[in-house]
Amino acid sequence: MANETRIVSQNPEGGWDVNKPKAKRASANLPTQKEADKRAGEILKNLGGGERITKGTDGKIRSKDTIAPAKDPNPPKDREH
Repeated sequence: MANETRIVSQNPEGGWDVNKPKAKRASANLPTQKEADKRAGEILKNLGGGERITKGTDGKIRSKDTIAPAKDPNPPKDREH
């Protein structure tokens, strides 16, 4: 699994941010925590999986989830040589 992390936290100016650790800008800003959690999961699936950390309104970690990679809709077929 890829070593990726996304953090969901409340933005003081409004909404909820999805951030990569040490990034200067948010990957996404959404109106609700639920929507931001969903978007963080989508990002991680597309990157090959990773950890989603969700913080509450108090800034403390509320939950940690391991997100599995997305399944390839067209996996390669085995070939006989």
